[in-house]
Amino acid sequence: MFLMSIIIFLITIIMMFISSLISKKTLMDREKCSPFECGFDPMNYSRLPFSLRFFLIAIIFLIFDVEIALILPMILLIKSSNLFNWLITSLIFILILLIGLYHEWNQGALEWNN
Repeated sequence: MFLMSIIIFLITIIMMFISSLISKKTLMDREKCSPFECGFDPMNYSRLPFSLRFFLIAIIFLIFDVEIALILPMILLIKSSNLFNWLITSLIFILILLIGLYHEWNQGALEWNN
């Protein structure tokens, strides 16, 4: 069993090494590296800078979206749990969300214009 594992491992290493040798591009062609615009030279640089502000808004949206997905099952837990424990847990969770929202608002991350 151990010998078979070593043989499989060696075959895998050899296959990875051969594939990396075969797949290497030895010639870097300028035309292949440049963006294609109907056969003409590009009018401007194709890599536009990404808006960091948009990325920050998107990340905040994803965080709060996941947190809403965590809040929704709390409604189903009302019947099966102690009401006082459920209330305390829900309030603490929502308080943490509100503190995070206030912090983002205070830092100015929610404003699109500067």
